[in-house]
Amino acid sequence: MGDALVEALASLGIEYDIVACNPALADTAQFCEAYGYALQDSANTIVVAGKSEPPVYAACVVLANTRLDVNKVVNKRLGVRKASFASGPDTEQLTGMAIGGVTPFGLPADVPLWVDGRVMERTRIILGGGSRDRKVLAPPQILTALGAVVVEGLAKEA
Repeated sequence: MGDALVEALASLGIEYDIVACNPALADTAQFCEAYGYALQDSANTIVVAGKSEPPVYAACVVLANTRLDVNKVVNKRLGVRKASFASGPDTEQLTGMAIGGVTPFGLPADVPLWVDGRVMERTRIILGGGSRDRKVLAPPQILTALGAVVVEGLAKEA
């Protein structure tokens, strides 16, 4: 994903930084503690799966100090009765990325990207970088430049 990530980011025309990290510290809480980032500036990309045949997927970006509202908002937006977090193997098969490194940049074109409104209120956010050894630091507007749809109430207070 390395070169593809840089290509995807560069094409958006928004300033960003790639932040290297120890893969063992890629999970949000450990990363924030080890590298000095605030949870409220850390935005997680979570792949969700709608229980249907065939399954439907979406990627949701929410702040680390909030919880994705899968039971109401995601179900409704996906048009399914039940949705859940996609499993690690399903996430990897769909995106080519392991949990802890999932990034909104380079997702399959048929996977909608939704971002909680709170994310857009931050000055800068730290996102997964496509693998567990890097993150992306950028203003949240990089997500809407990518085509993300801002969804108010996508996440709730933790």
